[in-house]
Amino acid sequence: RVEGSMPKLIVVDQDGNETSYDVKSGQTILDVAYDEDLNLPCECGGSMACATCHVIVDEAWAAKLAPKSEDEEDTLDLCFELDKNSRLGCQIEITDELDGLKVKLVG
Repeated sequence: RVEGSMPKLIVVDQDGNETSYDVKSGQTILDVAYDEDLNLPCECGGSMACATCHVIVDEAWAAKLAPKSEDEEDTLDLCFELDKNSRLGCQIEITDELDGLKVKLVG
């Protein structure tokens, strides 16, 4: 990584199209979705109440994320298409260590 460069987030949309975004360290996937007008709804505004920002983290990255909280687990139980790598976009904060993180949008 080049010092001062921004981490990249790779998003696979519902149609299978893959796009790379430069993001500010500290943004959540939900923040990026708002900034880039991605098809990732969030009815609760990021308070872990609705599970509409459900994403599936690429297998290569799943173990590199902080573990799910009990609240995130409970909210994910509401999801359709639940996967072992399912996460809430509002709970994944992108850091320099997650440069290149790849997620698939659900729904």
